[in-house]
Amino acid sequence: MVEAELNLRSSKLRNLLFLAQLKFTIFKPKSMKKTPTIPLNVPNILSIYRLLSFPVIAYIAIQGYERLFFWMLLINFITDILDGLIARTFNLQTKIGAKIDSIADFGTYLLVFLGIYMFKTADFKPHIISFSIFIGLFIFAHVLALIKFGRMPSFHLYSWKIGGYIQGIFFIVLFSYGFITGFYYFMLIWGILAFLEHITIQLMISEMISNAKGLYWVLKSRKTEV
Repeated sequence: MVEAELNLRSSKLRNLLFLAQLKFTIFKPKSMKKTPTIPLNVPNILSIYRLLSFPVIAYIAIQGYERLFFWMLLINFITDILDGLIARTFNLQTKIGAKIDSIADFGTYLLVFLGIYMFKTADFKPHIISFSIFIGLFIFAHVLALIKFGRMPSFHLYSWKIGGYIQGIFFIVLFSYGFITGFYYFMLIWGILAFLEHITIQLMISEMISNAKGLYWVLKSRKTEV
């Protein structure tokens, strides 16, 4: 009799625990839902470094330390090249890694603009209209992505990457040698074309994609889907 009563109570307890677990699963708070983790591989660590260094380098620029700013930003350029190279070589490319890299790249662009404003305004004054168009298209490409997709773009277009290398070389020449007008316009035109390609792809697609390569590959992919 006692054993039967114990079994009955044990059965009721199991049922109560099951109902409690079921209720918790259904009404589980959003804050407790599993969030994607960031793999701590070398490319992601380099991108995270660029994110963390952003306020430090910005502070250095605002304080007027031009040479230190230049060397710190040069390190950022090098890590930007290395993270993509390592990710492709060792097959460490991930969607979240592409997102982090894109945010870090955006921060690097802002630092470059800040450095030009703080130290090289006189060189850019005669070219203020063309450079304003460059900055405007760059900002518009990111604002459009935030409005349409709710996050930063991570296309990693070939044109954008090559443009980044050209802009990096221009920055190095600017701070170590001086302003070269012909090189400036080469950098400017390439950058504007890359930004326009970026904006065109955003207007074509309905969902954000990573590592799109370029407009040709996006069009090719759309034809394959059809």
